[in-house]
Amino acid sequence: MRGRLIKLQRVLLSPFWAVLVPYVWLLFFFLIPFLIVLKISFSDLRLGLPPYGPLMEWVEEGILIIRLNLTNYSFIGTDALYLFTYLESLMIAVIGTLGCLLIGYPMAYGIAKAGPPLRTVLLMMVILPFWTSFLLRVYAWIGILSPHGFLNLILMKIGLISSPLTLLDTTFATVLGIIYCYLPFMILPLFASLEKIDHTLVEAAYDLGAKPFQAFLRVIWPLSLPGVAAGSMLVLIPAVGEFVIPELLGGSQTLMIGKVLWNEFFTNRDWPVASALAVIMLIFLVLPITIFQRIQERQVRFLDAD
Repeated sequence: MRGRLIKLQRVLLSPFWAVLVPYVWLLFFFLIPFLIVLKISFSDLRLGLPPYGPLMEWVEEGILIIRLNLTNYSFIGTDALYLFTYLESLMIAVIGTLGCLLIGYPMAYGIAKAGPPLRTVLLMMVILPFWTSFLLRVYAWIGILSPHGFLNLILMKIGLISSPLTLLDTTFATVLGIIYCYLPFMILPLFASLEKIDHTLVEAAYDLGAKPFQAFLRVIWPLSLPGVAAGSMLVLIPAVGEFVIPELLGGSQTLMIGKVLWNEFFTNRDWPVASALAVIMLIFLVLPITIFQRIQERQVRFLDAD
């Protein structure tokens, strides 16, 4: 009996279960929903519930007919609106990612250089916004950027402007909202990467005559590139498909793919076209991630070989 319990304990504590859990999670919450969306993208638009036709139909004498409607993808490829939306979404996401990198890198470096007690406080200040609702944080920027909001009142009070600036319902407001909301996703991977840097290498660069900026470019920056890449991915990927920020801060002036998906799903009720848009967006986002992972695997193998 005791031997059976030991065997059962070994089975339950084996690494197999640690690997199985994330795969099951991805299966149920990524692969299966993606296959459902992919199926809808090849369907025909119909009036009713659901608003799309089946892919497979049984006809007489037990014949199964499979219909794959490719017109949804061809329609997206021929309509310039969708191409413009993809490009604008990518542009806004890239600008927001660069803004997060420019602001987050000095902050992460300062946290990494701080002592243990102060470092804990600074990390808590970075994580603290996550304790507030994402929607409330975006709504707060409406009060700050509106014509009679806090920012315009301060600028008029100190005499920099004579009339309120149009800050809300602009691309600038969307980029600002993305930078504010996704900045912690950039800081935390950068901090994890900068903390691991051996600072004796920086001191060696100083001893060899390097100036602080040269030491940063040749020592700190190359060693922090994994954190830069990870943080950029964590910001860029969700920012491309963002819906809440462009809807509340961008208004009708900002057209991103998340807003187009919402309109196709809930306003136009064209689920097949909306699903095709989502599939194309996912492919465009997964490809860079796959390429990045392959490059990292080659670098790790190269370092292990050395």
